[in-house]
Amino acid sequence: MKNLLFICSRNQWRSPTGEQVWRTHPEVSVRSAGTSPKARRTATAKDIQWADVIFVMEEKHKNRLKAQFTRLLDYKDIYVLDIPDEYQYMDEELIEIMKQSVGGYLGIAAI
Repeated sequence: MKNLLFICSRNQWRSPTGEQVWRTHPEVSVRSAGTSPKARRTATAKDIQWADVIFVMEEKHKNRLKAQFTRLLDYKDIYVLDIPDEYQYMDEELIEIMKQSVGGYLGIAAI
């Protein structure tokens, strides 16, 4: 079982969609959070420690995590999905992107 952490800015649209898309998959456990102090749920050190793989939506999210959790990220796999902030929660196109990109990195198919 791999622990996946999805990160965007405010934890409103993109990262919660990733969490929702993958939450029923038997091979993974998922969480989502944001990098902004105004996020619905802000990423914590415990989230970083829990995660085996971290998926960020944009390069800026990776940079923010590295600035805040430098040493905790030393041995973590962080993938930048390059998903711009132009989707709503559970947008059909966003769901498809999450299934394809995350599945490709993990080598498994979404359910």
